[in-house]
Amino acid sequence: MSFVVSGLSPEPFRPLFGLSDAALAEQGVIRRTVDVSPGFPCRVSLEDAAPGETVLLLNYEHQSADTPFRARHAIFVRESAQDATVTEDELPPVFEARIMSLRAFDEAGMMRTAAVAQGAELKPAIERLLAEPEVAYLHAHYAGMGCYAARIDRA
Repeated sequence: MSFVVSGLSPEPFRPLFGLSDAALAEQGVIRRTVDVSPGFPCRVSLEDAAPGETVLLLNYEHQSADTPFRARHAIFVRESAQDATVTEDELPPVFEARIMSLRAFDEAGMMRTAAVAQGAELKPAIERLLAEPEVAYLHAHYAGMGCYAARIDRA
């Protein structure tokens, strides 16, 4: 089963790039300077930000369906993010060393099933979930903190 992993579009975040810390705080956003890698996974580039880079920590609604599974959580976005990373049939490096929670949703945004996987187990878990006929798409989350990571669709 072929699949596509998609980072978030940078467009909704661009107006935040370069704002003062005070202006960001008015919108509930915090600027952080990265001091360790891995540890600050960008949801646009699907890469860990490097030490010295700045990232924005903000709350993001990643599951907007009007269901009990509607969800928002904290994410990091690099201020240097240019284009959304999209990979086909391969996992972004940011997934490889982390335990991932995969949440499978139907067209209506109802969660149908889920799995937790890491490393070599991740790709087969994605393929297995997308093979379920009622599953329309997956959301990958970093299992430790529970933060949204990326969307995964059939290719």
